[in-house]
Amino acid sequence: MRVQKFEPMTKNFATFDCDAHVSEPPWLWERARDSLSRRELKALEDTMWYDSESRQLIVNRKAGKGAITWQPIGGTAGTLNLLSVAGPGLKHDVQRTLNVRNLRRNTALTQEQAAYLDHRGAYEPKPRLRDMDIQGIDQVMIIPSDIDTYPWLDNDIGAKAMCKAYNDWAYEYCQENPQRLYFAALLPLQNPKFAVQEVYRVAGRGCRVALVRPIDAMGNYPIQPKYDPVWKAMEETGLVYGTHPFPAYGSLKPAAYTEQHSGAELIELTMVTSGVTQLFLSNVQNFQAEASLWVTMVLMSGFFERFPKIRAAVFEASSTWLSFLLDECDKAYRLYRNDRRRYPLKRMPSETFFEHCVTGFEGDEAPPSRLPDFYGDILAWSSDVYHHDGDDAWRAIETMRKCELPESYQVKFLGENARRLYRIEPPADFIRARVTEIERPDWWPTEDEVQRALRPEAALRR
Repeated sequence: MRVQKFEPMTKNFATFDCDAHVSEPPWLWERARDSLSRRELKALEDTMWYDSESRQLIVNRKAGKGAITWQPIGGTAGTLNLLSVAGPGLKHDVQRTLNVRNLRRNTALTQEQAAYLDHRGAYEPKPRLRDMDIQGIDQVMIIPSDIDTYPWLDNDIGAKAMCKAYNDWAYEYCQENPQRLYFAALLPLQNPKFAVQEVYRVAGRGCRVALVRPIDAMGNYPIQPKYDPVWKAMEETGLVYGTHPFPAYGSLKPAAYTEQHSGAELIELTMVTSGVTQLFLSNVQNFQAEASLWVTMVLMSGFFERFPKIRAAVFEASSTWLSFLLDECDKAYRLYRNDRRRYPLKRMPSETFFEHCVTGFEGDEAPPSRLPDFYGDILAWSSDVYHHDGDDAWRAIETMRKCELPESYQVKFLGENARRLYRIEPPADFIRARVTEIERPDWWPTEDEVQRALRPEAALRR
């Protein structure tokens, strides 16, 4: 038995992870049979349904779609499940080492090893709570993994049924420990009336966040006037408007629909036509493109002037770009405010953002720690666990300490700002000391193997 070791660390405050993930499990659809009406169940089966025999997700009557198909629960030999791999101690260098192993048949992961790396906390609450204890995460807001599928569902009743089925499953997941686990609810924006109904329904179950993708799916950009009743319902219930980017490549759009592209699609088209093959470049740009477009739209359109009680969170887009964007919005406001023909803005866009919004950041993102006066009240830490780029609270604390960020700001960034936004009380007890040793199976990478795998030539097939 090998032992993975970590440097001792302590903290004196409770953390809140504003954006971590669950993976929608196959049994989500099975349990939906007991909670949906006959009409809703039929629409769900025709719109988004997991077929247990073929083990495929069928979306809009097309098989093989969605994350659950290409990242199945239990893992697959020779691969890492990118949606459930980043559990305790699964640092990026360890993942790199395992991916290098998978380049060669004789060293590739076995099914048993892949299953070990498929963290059950992604779909079961008890394992997640155990993982959180090791990761230094005291409270968490969970978000689904298939978030680029929901906006493209072409049947509004089916979309309503899917959101209801997911929200009910997520609610029950969080009941394992309601003081530590919270969920962001999905809304069926295909029909604003249905979305309003779901806002009130989940708010009645204690939900704090309604999740909306910041993309134009089939001509439905979320701040269009037809969605005004949704935002009014959020104002009345106090739900936070949670906007989560994710590269919207439009793979579920009907083939004949060419009227509009998302920002991610335009970036992808540019990458392909220019011959650039490194997908990680487009991935970085896509998240920021979707988030920055949404921020610009809500600030410059007067959205928060019309809905002054709305509070919003921007998830998983990093945050370093935000200071530059707000500067540009303020400049445009000063230059063109007298020419404005839309709803008049009463204050600088940056002031509006500071009053209404919080933005997520990741633990290895150093710039915010160097600009505490700017980010002081608007920053909330995101682990992105269990997705492959996820990390723990100890990594975030390490980054902040290297930047010599005062602990008073660490307390804000790692929990206080998020709890204020969500109106959640801190837990009575919290994790104070880091777990310094994790027992591992004999096949776990040694430090020497990790260092070899980090060399550029290690990723070449031979």
